[in-house]
Amino acid sequence: MMQNIPTRTIFGEITDFLATNPTPEAIIAYRLPEALQARAHDLLELNGEGELTDVEHDEMLDFVHVDEMMSLLKAKMKLKQDKNDYF
Repeated sequence: MMQNIPTRTIFGEITDFLATNPTPEAIIAYRLPEALQARAHDLLELNGEGELTDVEHDEMLDFVHVDEMMSLLKAKMKLKQDKNDYF
């Protein structure tokens, strides 16, 4: 089992960020903190080796779901910016 599990959850991080009422530009530019990026990388690596525990698998799926949500949110913010730039 891995030793360096961040105490911040991916959902806690994202909801804290969104609670700041970020601008569309801030949403588009948002990246996870290094510790969470490293954790996601470690989980994906372990998954590729078939060595995830059930808890780690669930955690990896949390990262996948948040990534999908943030990708969609960023795309919508870009469309909103493009529309505003157009008019």
